[in-house]
Amino acid sequence: MRVLVTGWPSFLRGEATAGDVLSMRRVRETLDRAGVAADVAFSPALAPDAVHLDDTDPGDYTHLVFACGPVHGEQVEWLHRRYAGCRRIAVGVSVVDPTSGAVAGFHRVLARDGLGPPQADLSFAASTVPTAVVGVALAPGQHEYGGRRRHEQVHKALLTWVAGRDVAPVPLDTRLDTADWRHCATPDQFVALLGRLDAVLTTRMHGLVLALRAGVPAIAVDPVSGGGKVTAQAHALGWPALIAAEHVCAETLDHWWRWCVSPAAHRYSDRPPGGTGTLVADLVGEVLR
Repeated sequence: MRVLVTGWPSFLRGEATAGDVLSMRRVRETLDRAGVAADVAFSPALAPDAVHLDDTDPGDYTHLVFACGPVHGEQVEWLHRRYAGCRRIAVGVSVVDPTSGAVAGFHRVLARDGLGPPQADLSFAASTVPTAVVGVALAPGQHEYGGRRRHEQVHKALLTWVAGRDVAPVPLDTRLDTADWRHCATPDQFVALLGRLDAVLTTRMHGLVLALRAGVPAIAVDPVSGGGKVTAQAHALGWPALIAAEHVCAETLDHWWRWCVSPAAHRYSDRPPGGTGTLVADLVGEVLR
């Protein structure tokens, strides 16, 4: 007995959602505990090193399981033709048209909705691994720096690095907007958002300042050759995780990432807000002159 676990993330023209992949994981975990050998098929676009449908020999499997998502369409019907020799089971799926070929091709359909009373989605009980949540705040053009700008090169390096790490990235924008739900409307909302993160990766000065204000370690990358306001603020706040535009590379980012998730970084970032006393005192002095 050997089972091939499939779902919409298995198709090259399918769609991989977190819920789909977790549901497939739940099926694999359940089969493992039952002592049943199983492979999980993913699209080569999603997981190049995984088992792929086009590379499998249908004769190697006794069962095919299709997990999660709606059961409909040509791609599901193709599974029935390709794995005609397997016992085919759909589990945790939505059934819109019970008479369709996609549904009728299964020997058994264990639906989450559309056939009988609703059942909890498989993803609800799937195991997950603790993962760091990293906010990414990138500076806009800042053309006032002229020929010293290195924004495009720096941002490309940062985004490539983030994409290659097992972190949950959250795009951040310090710009406030009361009409667009994708932006915070007040600075208090933005600081509250930062406080839910494990770390921040930023080329924005206020990305650095407000992350530290919220007690969150930040990797500050100055996109200006020779150093600009990001560098100045890192020095003013005594924050060591600073990378110059000329020195951005995976090795440097890895170094500061390891430091940012260490206790040493939190000893720095947990300091109470301060450091602006001189500027405020000078302002008051000017006003009272």
